[in-house]
Amino acid sequence: MKKLSIIFLSALTMILFTACGGSAEKTSAPEKTSEPEKPADKILVAYFSCTGHTKTAAMEVAELLKAETFEIVPAQAYTPADLDYNIEDCRANLEQKDSAARPAIKSKLENPSQYKTIVLAFPIWWGAEPRIIDTFVESYDLAGKTIVPVCTSGGSDIQASVNNLRELCKGATVTGGKRLGITSKDDVKAWLDSLKL
Repeated sequence: MKKLSIIFLSALTMILFTACGGSAEKTSAPEKTSEPEKPADKILVAYFSCTGHTKTAAMEVAELLKAETFEIVPAQAYTPADLDYNIEDCRANLEQKDSAARPAIKSKLENPSQYKTIVLAFPIWWGAEPRIIDTFVESYDLAGKTIVPVCTSGGSDIQASVNNLRELCKGATVTGGKRLGITSKDDVKAWLDSLKL
């Protein structure tokens, strides 16, 4: 009788192990086949605007390119006094004189890897891009991307900014820039078309 019980228990144990093993195989998740990631191909217009002029120009470019937009908003807003260039120690003047100044930005760009091209729109401050633009480009890995600088300005051209951005945007292609606000929409479109973005 004892032998029969041992045999019965052994058989039962084998059945349970087999059943559990079979069940585990049936319920295990199917292997995922990884699809190749779609390469980044979107265009973004990222702009910094204190008075609204640059925003207007940036929106025109975004419309022409059918691009998404991102506003570069300072963590500490600029007041009219901060932008009064007649005051030697106004905030904008102090930042522009300090090549290491990096004003903080309020929010981060989500998923920057989805953009192949980033158009950077900004006003010219003391002959160059505002330091907050430097903060923006140094906050992301821009390698392999195309960066297109555009500016608004009362008189200064964009070349100094283009040179600075070529230094800061490691591994990216920085195109020649364009000063907006003094050219027609047709001229802006022709220039953008010539870049073959």
